[in-house]
Amino acid sequence: MSTVKKAVEVEVPLHRAYNQWTQFEEFPKFMEGVDEVTQLDDRHNHWTTSIGGVRREFDTEIVDQLPDDRITWRTVGGDTSQRGSVRFERVDDMHTKVELTMDVEPTGMAERGADALGLIDRRVSGDLRRFKDYVESGAESGGWRGRIRPEDPGMSPL
Repeated sequence: MSTVKKAVEVEVPLHRAYNQWTQFEEFPKFMEGVDEVTQLDDRHNHWTTSIGGVRREFDTEIVDQLPDDRITWRTVGGDTSQRGSVRFERVDDMHTKVELTMDVEPTGMAERGADALGLIDRRVSGDLRRFKDYVESGAESGGWRGRIRPEDPGMSPL
């Protein structure tokens, strides 16, 4: 399993950065290779991706979500294995640090090769840069401020 940890500072208030990140169905607008995200309910999303000519579909479950602080998820179905967390930290009234940590288990030769070449790491960096551009452009399509707590007491956020 590979761990990727990247951060970007965005020039928007904390609540705006957090609110926009909760709009999962907007992810294809700034995440390369993400074709579609369908929010099934407050905890679950269905993803369709096309990366390096490989199409994948999988489901994720949000296991911990605290407004203006963090969102932690894991895959629960499909043909990929990952877990991750995005954290939001107020820098000042108009700047927020967004830090994304992901544990990804590459499957198949193409994905293992991409991981060995650092392509997953670069993809995450690019996605964060595009999120910065997207959220700073004035796009704010909503926000979900609910709290999701881990159901399993042994489950800890990243």
